[in-house]
Amino acid sequence: MSSKELRRKTVLDEVAGGRRKLRSAAEALQISYRQCRRVYRRYRQQGEQGLIHRNRGRESNRKIGVEQRHQILARYQQRYTGYGPTFASEKLADEGLGLDHETLRRWLLEEGLWQRQRRRGPHRQRRERRKRFGELVQMDGSHHAWWGEQPRCLMNMVDDATGRRFGLLFEQETTEAAMRTLWGWIQRYGVPQALYVDFKTVFRTDRQPTPEEQLNGEKPLTAFGQSCRKLGIELIFAGSPQAKGRVERSHGTDQDRLIKEFELEAIQDLGAANRFLQQRYWKQINQKFAVDPADPQDQHRPAPAATILAELFCWEQTRIVQRDGTLSYENRCFQVLADNPIRPTLRAQVVVRRRLDGRLEILYRDHKLRFREIAKPSRSASVRKTRLPARGVKPRPEHPWRRFRLRGTPAFSNRTQRGPAP
Repeated sequence: MSSKELRRKTVLDEVAGGRRKLRSAAEALQISYRQCRRVYRRYRQQGEQGLIHRNRGRESNRKIGVEQRHQILARYQQRYTGYGPTFASEKLADEGLGLDHETLRRWLLEEGLWQRQRRRGPHRQRRERRKRFGELVQMDGSHHAWWGEQPRCLMNMVDDATGRRFGLLFEQETTEAAMRTLWGWIQRYGVPQALYVDFKTVFRTDRQPTPEEQLNGEKPLTAFGQSCRKLGIELIFAGSPQAKGRVERSHGTDQDRLIKEFELEAIQDLGAANRFLQQRYWKQINQKFAVDPADPQDQHRPAPAATILAELFCWEQTRIVQRDGTLSYENRCFQVLADNPIRPTLRAQVVVRRRLDGRLEILYRDHKLRFREIAKPSRSASVRKTRLPARGVKPRPEHPWRRFRLRGTPAFSNRTQRGPAP
């Protein structure tokens, strides 16, 4: 019996037992009262067999005959082999052999003439953990409302071999956020061999290489990429979120646990949140979820001094020193002082470095220059040259142009009339 027929049997048993009226049964089964009386009468006379649909097991009057089925399948094999059932049914209908595409699909499957072609996603192979701590570290940002309604970004780092984690909270996922998070990891564990990141503009740029980069055979890098290159860290870009699934799955853990930790500690600002992360939260998470690596050898390189890291995590741009010893940077003007031991030549290229704390440095051949900021010069109105409109001046009769003539041609005259000269 089908589920519909079992439902009818349950309701009609209540009617037979006197626990329900026939009109109530009709409402429960969503049929008319007269239909309910007929069904109940058949049930009393034939039992469960009376509730089963009478057409069950009988062939349909619209069933296609065996001879016509053989004709359609033969025509399919003759001309439409490899066609899908829907398209083949349309072509067969044009020849007067019309039938439903689902019927044709069922026949082809039964005869083995067609096979379902399922759309499969790209093949993904499970990647084993790296064997050593620091060999590969995954990095990603988790955007969530950690408290209140404003979403913030947790820059998260997870070691691939051990699952050891570290991260900091910021307002947005920016270059500075990525630099400060990597700086914190290096101070704790050292310099990792490689970073696994996504295709966000913080990590990868689509700009064209500069002429200097083309001559040196270098690829264009973001400010974060340049810092990683100086530290000897390889940037590996993930083709999908599943590729760096370890850090992606850790976001769910943080969005469950960390929110409740902030509520218990009554944390409502970034400073207190980052202190809690570094002093307590990551220790608890690493003790609970981190595992031992397959190879106990640590692949981290020793961490540089803090002064060196401050010079490495920065933004650098090339500028041209003008003839008066000035240069422009971010709509500001700077004067290179004359008491520098090494002074740039005229029109020389210098590197302007902006650190994470906002301090600026100007470097010429890897030497830091002394400079000061000056007011940006403004062009006065008196200096501007105004170009007067050109006036049409008619040459005088004695002008050399009028005296000029070719041999055998008459001299030019002031006459405006046309025609030969008298």
